[in-house]
Amino acid sequence: MIDSLPFLVCLFVVGFMYASVGHGGASGYMATMILFGVSPVLMKPSALLLNLFVSTVSFVQFYRAGHFRWATFWPFALASVPLAFVGAKLPLTDTLYKQLLAICLLLAVARLIWTIRDTETDIRPVPLGAGLISGGVIGLLSGMLGIGGGIILSPLMLLFRWGKLKEVAATSALFIFVNSLSGLFGLLSKGYTPEPAVWTWIAVAFAGGLLGGYFGSQRFSVPVLRYVLAVGLLIAGVKLVL
Repeated sequence: MIDSLPFLVCLFVVGFMYASVGHGGASGYMATMILFGVSPVLMKPSALLLNLFVSTVSFVQFYRAGHFRWATFWPFALASVPLAFVGAKLPLTDTLYKQLLAICLLLAVARLIWTIRDTETDIRPVPLGAGLISGGVIGLLSGMLGIGGGIILSPLMLLFRWGKLKEVAATSALFIFVNSLSGLFGLLSKGYTPEPAVWTWIAVAFAGGLLGGYFGSQRFSVPVLRYVLAVGLLIAGVKLVL
């Protein structure tokens, strides 16, 4: 089941769609794993690994297109990186893990269907205090759940106008990378070893991310596919709750 063609196609689509908006896709990968019956023990570390590779290629594409600003990124990352490491080492009960993950999946649904026009006006710098606090909270949650935190950071940045749409995507991509890397180190320190099947998943998701990052940063996004992906995430979230 976990190496079946439908499963791999879903990973490719998730990588494509999330990379197109500057995300690594952890919530999408987890939703796919839930729907295909992947063991919960594999979900968190596998999602972090997939996140790491896809967010990298997404960031590179947005960076090359000139959408990254260091001043927007570092206030969030300064607190998030160490707390993502801490979060990955914290034990969670299955019930709490599923509840928190379900909330994050619903946030991902909102992010996918929430379309905002890119604008040059009213962009504000990130306040240091707000960046540190929000980055720290998102980093801790990211490590606990095995996500990169982009599904939380992006709506927050757009809400407070802390960057233009593609600047937010570039910031989120690097934010996801550093949090995923920190969380993965936290898991490795506990003795985690990747399963052989994960490398196939990475190759498929990476291919999707490569195309998604290119289209998202330089060409276009595909709204219809985003709605389809949102439905899949919603189903997975409901399945977790029930």
